[in-house]
Amino acid sequence: MNDACSLPAPGTARTSDSAGRTWTGPTAPARLGILRRTRSVAIVGASPKPSRASYFVATYLLSSSPYEVYFVNPRATEIMGRPVYPSLAELPVVPDLVDVFRRHEDLPTVLDETLAVGARTLWLQLGSWHEEVARRAEDGGLQVVMDRCLKIEHARFHGGLHLAGFDTGVISSRRAPA
Repeated sequence: MNDACSLPAPGTARTSDSAGRTWTGPTAPARLGILRRTRSVAIVGASPKPSRASYFVATYLLSSSPYEVYFVNPRATEIMGRPVYPSLAELPVVPDLVDVFRRHEDLPTVLDETLAVGARTLWLQLGSWHEEVARRAEDGGLQVVMDRCLKIEHARFHGGLHLAGFDTGVISSRRAPA
């Protein structure tokens, strides 16, 4: 998913007001509580490519948050000079929060790995929605956030929406027409 932190096109099945959605995510105060309790974040699907949303989110978290950030990608060895782990099980710590940049069909497997390592929160990026995964995660004791960008949520609660080009009043990775 290349545009994991960009807003989905209006009227697509990925918009937050889509018909048929029955799962309800945590409220804003509950999301703030999750962020305040989090000490470590594993970015699953982290990319070494600066043009990818996961790279942008990682850059923000490393520069503007107190979190220990770990990268998970079986095809990379280093991102931003930091080691990359092939799986959640290979991490040197149990992450508090697993931030997922993976395709929809990969989410059940990521959930299984998240449950197996004992993380507390599964966070699916903006545009990512999987109700079965959310229900299974909650049944397994995880907190779940879907269809929200970790960078945007952290920035909005911590006064950082002006960082990295978000001082426009519009949260989007698309440039405004000239």
